[in-house]
Amino acid sequence: MSADHTTALAEIGTVLDAVDQASVDQACAMLAEADDVLLYGCGREGLQMRGLAMRLYHLGLSAGMVGDMNAPPLGQGDVLMVSAGPGTLSTVTALMQVARRDGARILILTATPGSDAEELADHVLHIPAQTMASDQGPAARSVLPMGSVYEGALFMLFEMMVLDLRSRLGATAEEMRARHTNME
Repeated sequence: MSADHTTALAEIGTVLDAVDQASVDQACAMLAEADDVLLYGCGREGLQMRGLAMRLYHLGLSAGMVGDMNAPPLGQGDVLMVSAGPGTLSTVTALMQVARRDGARILILTATPGSDAEELADHVLHIPAQTMASDQGPAARSVLPMGSVYEGALFMLFEMMVLDLRSRLGATAEEMRARHTNME
């Protein structure tokens, strides 16, 4: 491997080191207390969210993805968890408005604090990483292209959140494995 892999891993580590642990704890509490959780993200952020939805299901939570045919309606007691690395994305904002209207709590993950979308959220989890909104000119700071640092940080952050949630929920590795599909 080239030296770039060492740099890329260090960049993701630096991002994770800068994430506020109290904010992560609050996000985990929201998820653990929810009746239903729906997740949404655009593009590669959406792929990371889909992976977390699967792990939340493995933990025994009622979790799925916005847009899937089996996604339940959200309301009181539920959480919509969205990722908008660049801050504001029209689809994310529209979904947040529907969730807010119908009484669901909203958790937004973003690399760009201060966006209008944050005003709709009950909790904001800031992940200070380069996204496609900051990958050019003097703002660019990663060896990785576009939003890869943000997306990589999401993956690792979600794995750490799963460990936290496993402890909060009292779930065992065996119980998680028992919820894994047998249709592969």
